[in-house]
Amino acid sequence: MKVAFIGLGNMGEPMALNLVRAGHELTVYNRTRAKADRMAKEGARVADSPAAAVRGVEVAITTLANDQAVRDAMLVPAQQAGAAIDALPNGAIHMCTSTISVALSKELAEKHAARSQGYVAAPVLGRPDAAAQKKLWIIAAGPPADVQRCRPLMEATGRAVTVMGEQAWRANLNKIAVNFMLASMLEAMGEAFALVRKSGIDPQQFLEVLNGLFNSPVYANYGKIIAEQRFEPAGFKLQLGLKDVSLALEAAHDSAVPMPLARDRCQHHSLLRDHYLNAIAHGRGGADWAALAEVAAHDAGL
Repeated sequence: MKVAFIGLGNMGEPMALNLVRAGHELTVYNRTRAKADRMAKEGARVADSPAAAVRGVEVAITTLANDQAVRDAMLVPAQQAGAAIDALPNGAIHMCTSTISVALSKELAEKHAARSQGYVAAPVLGRPDAAAQKKLWIIAAGPPADVQRCRPLMEATGRAVTVMGEQAWRANLNKIAVNFMLASMLEAMGEAFALVRKSGIDPQQFLEVLNGLFNSPVYANYGKIIAEQRFEPAGFKLQLGLKDVSLALEAAHDSAVPMPLARDRCQHHSLLRDHYLNAIAHGRGGADWAALAEVAAHDAGL
């Protein structure tokens, strides 16, 4: 399949590599050219702009950090190249694996439909090591025929696909909800590890208890990171965690869902968001988002 891949960050590069190895004809674009050049050595073609990347392809995949990055890549004209959405052929599909807002997902679906293009939201669950090992869990939604056309690409990058329906934004809302749960878990784990460390208990022993109780790779992986205080290199940056918590709060407001764990009773403050901001204010925005645990440790005098 002829595919454009836009965004070769921690997640995008291993995903793109797996697509090349699966035999797909890939054209890549990345703002940092060096990462694109690495993909060229694997057999991918390198484009100078998102618009150039998507010309003549069947599917254009975006794996980018946030709403603005996706908007810039697909909707904003790039100098003389024009906007990627206008260069994407009629009948081609934009498959967005990014964690973006419900509002932007709806906007993309509408604008692609107006151009006789398909749009599939396919945000992924997993860290860069899972992407490299094709163990991502993909949450997909969109018109059934478009999802089916994209399925070989999903299967080349992940271990499972859950289809959430025909409206693309449903996949994005599910991903936002999952990331809110992960952010809440990291806050709770950070507080719990601070308690045991302040009390003189070996955090590795506490981690052993957690792993025996929950038997979950999420607790095992993040628990190990927190127990060892090993927050670099980041699998998922803390500043992106703040973005995802903010997306959850935005979605909750739009749906009139209180989410008291995320906000105080007066709805003026968000404990989770404030703790992420605290960590970023102390220079930890580029650390793994499990470094949220450092806020609880600092508050405990550790």
